[in-house]
Formats: sequence, structure tokens, C-alpha cells
Amino acid sequence: MRIELPRLGHEATVCADGRAALVALEQTSYDCVIVDLDMPHVGGLDVIRRVREVSPDTETVVITGKSSHETAIAALREGVFDYLTKPCKLAEIRAVLERARKKRELTARLRALETRVRRAEGDARLVGSSPAIERVRQLIARVGPTESAVLVRGETGTGKELVARAIHEASGRASGPLVAVNCGALPEQLVESELFGHRKGAFTGASEHRAGLFEVADGGTLFLDEIGELPRSLQPRLLRVLESGEIRRVGENEPIRVDCRIVCATHRPLEEMITEGAFREDLFFRINTFEIRLPPLRERLDDMRELTEHLVRRLRPQLSPASQVVTDDLLEALATYPWRGNIRELANVIEYALVVSDALPLNCDHLPERFATTSSRVVPLATGTPAGTAASLVAAASPVVPVGREDRPPDTGRPLSLRELEMQAILEGLDRNEGNKARTAEELGISIKTLYNKLNQYSEESVERAVS
Repeated sequence: MRIELPRLGHEATVCADGRAALVALEQTSYDCVIVDLDMPHVGGLDVIRRVREVSPDTETVVITGKSSHETAIAALREGVFDYLTKPCKLAEIRAVLERARKKRELTARLRALETRVRRAEGDARLVGSSPAIERVRQLIARVGPTESAVLVRGETGTGKELVARAIHEASGRASGPLVAVNCGALPEQLVESELFGHRKGAFTGASEHRAGLFEVADGGTLFLDEIGELPRSLQPRLLRVLESGEIRRVGENEPIRVDCRIVCATHRPLEEMITEGAFREDLFFRINTFEIRLPPLRERLDDMRELTEHLVRRLRPQLSPASQVVTDDLLEALATYPWRGNIRELANVIEYALVVSDALPLNCDHLPERFATTSSRVVPLATGTPAGTAASLVAAASPVVPVGREDRPPDTGRPLSLRELEMQAILEGLDRNEGNKARTAEELGISIKTLYNKLNQYSEESVERAVS
């Protein structure tokens, strides 16, 4: 090896025994270590363990006599790259080193790709400062460093995968892989193969051995999105894997041990599915050790400005931090929309607005056509009433009957009720702030969601008065 490896393009350091190898490892880093198992002073397995400590990226290859096959196999289970049997042929050594080189190249490329993906996705930061999202942050901080299974619940588009990423990055597994799979997007006949892997020839079309997602996520986190869509027939097998930590590839008899944390997510009512027999109760209890509920966008309207500006800047990263990206009238129009698709739908709306706009800031003219009804409500409906005043904003809450200043609580000479005093304070606050709901809510000491609710209630009362 001292003579031939340099001829093959390798630099070789030869050590007489295990003790000399340990000294060399402390002084130099190596791409690969070829180690005999039976050596004086320090055995080969001890050298391998030391390599793992001082240089985890270094590949290890065992060289052993025929009588030590069982020991060599045990070494493979310790993470050794490959093993050679004495006497070794030069071609065998060359082939093993070439495979080790290619593996290191692939590992380097994978890390570079992961870096690019992380940069493109941004960090796992949850945007917003509303009490609802602050509560989610607190729960993530609590459960992240643990090994507990987590169930993330919330409507479609609320950001459940983002929460899974935040849990992964807050854990001791952050340096390992985060593997996400949508259980509802996999064909039922392939779910088992995708999750657990298969051996060549296990079924029609299985032309090669394939590792399952549990194996890919070994040492990291496996995110099972839409767990409620998992076929009932596979739920017992998933439960067994979660309880034993072992998987069995399709077509194989021997189990494989895996070490990955499970985070699940669903928008479906699993309790109702259990009652209907569509979801196993024991599996539900296994995945629901710790539950995090994500609020829908309509329950966190206080975050609308932060979310909108974050989405704009994510799509336009070159923007100056000081530049204005959205107008107040656009935020008001967004706040009156139902958002059945939640933040995912908001992201699509912002992307559409950026495409049709010639310049920033974005305004209501840049919104999709389905916002036309919402935008048309925020107009002066009483003669001489300037746009953006309290009258026009109250009208925005109801597209049925216009409400003007004449619909303020009437002065009948009697003391005003608490409800009338409340609405008078809101309307006067909107007038003072030129229709800006965010400033009005802050001035009155209430959330913007509460302000919208009260405006909607007042509008409904006005409609009832008009009909009667």
C-alpha cells in the first residue's frame, strides 16, 4: 500500500499498529482509514471509534482475515464503510477507495444543496406577534429539545410544515435530515414502499433495492404531513414501527433499526375519524404525545402587516429595509377577506400583486378580481363623506346596506347604553385616525380582530333597523 496507493493518486500514511494510528489521527485529517481488526496495543474497533470522535466525516474500511468475518460484520454495524478480506488484491482496494471518494463527493454536494435550500426557504421563524402565534412559539421552544412525538393541527395553509421545521431546528437532531412526506399525495399501493423501502424484485417494477423514508430520516426527523390520509391498512404497521424503532423493507424478513423523531400534522378531525373507524385510536395516542394547534389567518389579523411585508420581501429580497411595500388600504382590504386558504392563499395573492404591479407599494388595484367586492365596500357611501372615514369603514363591514353618519347612535335625550357608547368611541376613533383601523385599535386598547367584529355587529344592527 505504501508503494501502490500513491501510484493510484492517493497520499498514504502507514502506521505500524493501532497506537501509532491514534497519534496520526490527532495530527492530520484523512479522507479514509483502512484498519486491521487484530492489532497489538489498540484494536481496530477502538481505532474506528476514535475516528468517529475526531473526524466523523472520515470513511473507515476494515481489513480482516477469513476467520474474523463475524467481527467484520459487527464493524459494519458500527458504521464502517466496507471491509476487505486478506490477502487483498490491489484492484479491490482501488475499487473500495473509489467508492469512498464518490460517497464523500455526494455528501459534499448534498450539504451544498441543503445550504441552498435553507437559504431559499429562509429560517423556520414564525412571522407575527399576535398572542396566538406567540403561544405557538412557546410550545415549540418547550417541545423542540425533547424527543417527544408531536402532532401539529390546523387548517390547510396555516404553516404546519414550518412548525415541523422549527421543532427540528430546535432539537438535538438539527444537524440531521428533516424528511417530509405528504401521506395524502402518495398512491396507496406505494405508501408502504415509500415509507419502509423495498428489496429488488419484491413486486412488479421493483428493479432495484430502495431505502424507505424512515431510513433516509435516520438520525433526524420524519415529518408525516396529512397523517389522517394514511390508509387504514398501513396504520398498524406504522404503530409497530413507532413502538419498536424497527422497520422491515417490503420483501425482506430481517428488521432494520432506525432512529428518527416523528412529527405528524393533519387538518382532519382525527377524533371523529376514530369514532367512524377510519383511524386507529392507539396510533392517535402514539403520535399525539404533544399537540400544537395553529390558528387560522382570520384569527390572527393583527399579524397581517408583518405577514404581508415578509412575503413581499421574500419575493423581492433586494428591497431596502426602509422601503414601504404595502399601503394601508390594501391591508384593510386583506383584513376583510375570509382567507379559507390561510397563509398559503395570502402568499399567492401577494405574488399575483407583485406580478401585476409596476412599482411598490402594493395597493388594492393590484389585488386579484375576487377582491373587487371587498375593495368596493371601502368607498364613500354618504354624500360628502370622505373615503376612509368611520362611515365608509363601517359600510365596508356590510355589502348589503350602506351605513352613513346618520346611523350613529341617535341622540334621544336619554342616557346612551354601554353598546352605544362603545360604538361612538369606535367611530370617533376612526375619524381621528382617518380610517386607519390598526391605529384606532391600538388607541382603544383592543385587537384589530375585535375592532372588525364590533364593526360587523354594528353593521348587522343597522341592517335590522333599516329592514324594520
